[in-house]
Amino acid sequence: MISSAFVRAAALLSAIVVLAGCGLDRTLAKKADAIFAQSRPDVLDCAGASHCPIDSPYNALVADADAASAPGAPVHYVNLLEIGEDSLLLRIHLIRAARKSIDIQTFIWAEDDAGWLVLDELIAAARRGVRVRVLVDQLFSIDDIEWLSRIAAAHANFELKVYNPTFDKAVTQPIEFAAGLLCCFSRFNQRMHNKLFLVDGEIGIAGGRNIENRYFDWDQTFDYRDRDALVAGPEAGREMQASFDTFWAHRRAVPLTRLNDVNQRIVADAGRSETLQPPAGIDWARIGSLRARASDPGYIRRLFVDDALRVGRVEYFSDSPDKPEHPESPAAEALTAHIAELLNGAEREVVFETPYLVLSSRAQKIFHDLRKRTPRVPVIVSTNSLAATDAFYVYALSHKYKKRYLKRYGFEIHEFKPFPGDAAAFVRDYDRLAGGIETGEYHRYGRAPVKRGGVRLGMHAKSLVIDGTIALIGSHNFDPRSDDYNTESGFIIHDTTVALRVRAAVLRDAEPENAWVIARRQGDPFVERVNDVIADVSTALPLFDLWPFRYATSYELKPGCVALAPSDPHFHECYDDVGDFPEVDLPMKTIYTRIVTAFGAGLAGIL
Repeated sequence: MISSAFVRAAALLSAIVVLAGCGLDRTLAKKADAIFAQSRPDVLDCAGASHCPIDSPYNALVADADAASAPGAPVHYVNLLEIGEDSLLLRIHLIRAARKSIDIQTFIWAEDDAGWLVLDELIAAARRGVRVRVLVDQLFSIDDIEWLSRIAAAHANFELKVYNPTFDKAVTQPIEFAAGLLCCFSRFNQRMHNKLFLVDGEIGIAGGRNIENRYFDWDQTFDYRDRDALVAGPEAGREMQASFDTFWAHRRAVPLTRLNDVNQRIVADAGRSETLQPPAGIDWARIGSLRARASDPGYIRRLFVDDALRVGRVEYFSDSPDKPEHPESPAAEALTAHIAELLNGAEREVVFETPYLVLSSRAQKIFHDLRKRTPRVPVIVSTNSLAATDAFYVYALSHKYKKRYLKRYGFEIHEFKPFPGDAAAFVRDYDRLAGGIETGEYHRYGRAPVKRGGVRLGMHAKSLVIDGTIALIGSHNFDPRSDDYNTESGFIIHDTTVALRVRAAVLRDAEPENAWVIARRQGDPFVERVNDVIADVSTALPLFDLWPFRYATSYELKPGCVALAPSDPHFHECYDDVGDFPEVDLPMKTIYTRIVTAFGAGLAGIL
């Protein structure tokens, strides 16, 4: 039992930190504002009314969508972005092509090559007259005060706000993190998980990717397989713009000059004029190659515009920024209710991909109802294995409920491998496609070698396909955090061609070369029945769920066999049992996982 002395000490620590750090230093803020009024540049590099954008073939798509749209019959163009570096390349192209405005919303913004590159391009756009607004969640975004002070002073057309900062600071120190958990947990636990990249209110990218190397295949140790969609068109454009403006105006979106640690640096640096410095060890060849390709309209046309799909109805979905404060209100529940309505309408099949297979109570009910239908609606799930995930504690909760997923909801579960067999297919021959652009000694870091010790991959895509006709691509993980705590966003695309492409991409991730399949263990029938009874009792316990022999485990397809569903009577003839945690060679990781399985059931909404 926790002693009363410990509780009092924790409360005292929390109070000290809160009193020391809580509250805007208004004197410091006024000084920072005065410095900016005198020194922040507002001179433009471009004299033209259109702000000197590069030529973009997307302008023709936007014009066509505008001309072809009618009330009740919108037209949009869609690109699915499966390859990480493609998604970064397209962002840089659109920044350079922007004519009026760039609005960006993200959960993570890292101080690495990708993070610096996007910021540098945004500052250049601001200097030629484009209005740039960036909204980042505070917890996992830029924590370098020097970077933030340089960004704040970059140009009058560039503004960055921090969403839900702790103790009126941009950077949360470890002791403040602990104090935030103790004193203000409800607010501290509520994050802005949205990802939106919007140019001129007409062209937007949304999905799972944050601004960090690993989301664009640029990390040397661990990259994400993720998914974005670009949507160009009037109706979705208006919805994206309205959503961003709502978040931007919300009181939790705090300007940098209203954050004490940034203001302190701004005042200390008064009179100095310095640019945003790149990170140490930046790969200039890689950045130079991408910039060259991003500025070539012919290249962009061949790689993206020629592949854009002309569709009709596209919804941009976004939670209200007030969702965390009023989770039970109809407005706060609108997004989750809409997704639930789409799922309830499924008749033939549901295919979904999520990095974290921990279902909210609402999702559990929906999938249970689908399972009971006649004929039942099959559900195919692509998610992370323990070896691939970046969050073992969340996987532990998924591991706890495997039997429920298989039997109660009828899921066919495929767990992504850390070294998938199709990794090489996600590397483009950029030099060939560049059509003669000088790329220098560019090395393609997107390659994830299919050998142990190479670049490990983890699943981060969040997608849902219903009956092969509706596709949802966004930031929503279909878990308790997404339902109840985080704000989320993305696209719902009502188009069969798009839906079938997303379905094919998810099923590709579930292929035997890329994933293990989860199925019931095979053994002596009597022993398995006894094991099931003990495991069921253990799973029902909120604490001390320590039984190690679970109903299901991971299976690998045998050489020479064809893939079979776990329900096929010949399944076990063609699959080898590879254990609960294949390719996890760190014993402590499996121990930690089992500890969270045993004691972490009540933490689902937090993790």
